[in-house]
This record gives sequence, C-alpha cells and structure tokens, in this order.
Amino acid sequence: MTGAAVDEMSFEQAMTELEQVVGQLERGDVALEDSIALYERGAQLKKRCETKLKEAEEKVAAITLDGDGNPKGTTPVEGL
Repeated sequence: MTGAAVDEMSFEQAMTELEQVVGQLERGDVALEDSIALYERGAQLKKRCETKLKEAEEKVAAITLDGDGNPKGTTPVEGL
C-alpha cells in the first residue's frame, strides 16, 4: 500500500491499490487489526474509483455530435 491520500489519487492509482488490498484480505495472512485497517482503506479506494468513474461518465455524456455523428464539442455538465 502506498499510504497516499486517496482523494488525490487517479482512478488507475486507486484501482491498483484496491486490487492489492483485496488480494491481501483474500489471502487472510494479516492480523485482525491489520485486516480492519485494510478493509477501511479498501472502502475509501472503492469510493474514489466510483467517483472518478462517475466524473468520466458525465464528461462522455456531455460530448455533442454533429449530424454525421462526429464529435463537435461538449456541453457544460452541471457541477463540473
């Protein structure tokens, strides 16, 4: 685990660390206290991934197309 601030991570960083956390928990070779800390970190990482995915979906949804179906620009997305 990097210990980096979750709210500053990119989607890829958060997903990579989340996969590591899940792997450690699945192996079951960590002490109970460490398991609790890992679970909490994993929950934070999962939330970060969900947030970044939602942001990306909103940006994609804001792309406007011309009559031929080609991207011609974007429309502002409320809240971004």
